[in-house]
Amino acid sequence: MANLKEIRNRISSVSSTMQITSAMKMVSAAKLKKAQDAITAMRPYSNKLTELLQSLSATLDADSGSKYSVQREVKNVLIVAITSNRGLAGAFNSNIIKEVSKLANETYANQEVSYLAIGKKANDAFKKTNKVIANKSELYDDLTFDNVAAIAELLMDKFIEGEYDKIEIVYNHFKNAATQIVMTEQFLPIVPVESDANVNLDYIFEPSKQEIVEALIPKALKTQLYKGIRDSFASEHGARMTAMHKATDNATELRDQLKLTYNKARQAAITNEILEIVGGAEALNN
Repeated sequence: MANLKEIRNRISSVSSTMQITSAMKMVSAAKLKKAQDAITAMRPYSNKLTELLQSLSATLDADSGSKYSVQREVKNVLIVAITSNRGLAGAFNSNIIKEVSKLANETYANQEVSYLAIGKKANDAFKKTNKVIANKSELYDDLTFDNVAAIAELLMDKFIEGEYDKIEIVYNHFKNAATQIVMTEQFLPIVPVESDANVNLDYIFEPSKQEIVEALIPKALKTQLYKGIRDSFASEHGARMTAMHKATDNATELRDQLKLTYNKARQAAITNEILEIVGGAEALNN
């Protein structure tokens, strides 16, 4: 048949694609293990730091709040969108972009919204609005606490200076390799903690409790941002591994179907050739 060559070419193309997706799956699986270990190791520390800060804050007077907890009329909002630099990760990036757009167009429709992009995909999505104040895509080249702390300090400075009245973080929370949950967290101002009458901290504080809280808050904010980016980093590899696994399965199924079609077409071609030979022989005998 005339299309046998075309089918062979398609089989070759699909096989090549399958090899690529399979290799990408294995690479993401290897990176996922390291990223998962990193976020799993830091979560207890982050949670305990937040718990300690909240416990201390709950025992302070309401009028002794930090400069990071000042509640102002919300006019200018900054959304930190955390995505990846690369695609081929299913709905990993599109879910973040949709959530950020929803926040900007619905929740903060009456406010002036700006963006800080961590990841090229976020920058590409929102740079058309001319409201991206910074693109920190290079962070993934060297993802360390110190590099993230520099971004957190930038956000804290902008809040203290009154440039933004509210800062939100949107990222993918890593649950497992197959599940990522889009999270929106208020970064600044610090969410006030309701005082608990039963809070009893039988400690001797040196220096004062107020000074400890003021020293802990910047560290807690840096840790919060670092945890969010680490969560997103692990989620990216989990999403890409899952997406490449499905792509490999689909390519395998398509290749098998093409091989079956090719064999049927080849069999039909051979049958036609045999019939022609038999018909020619009979014509010669007659």
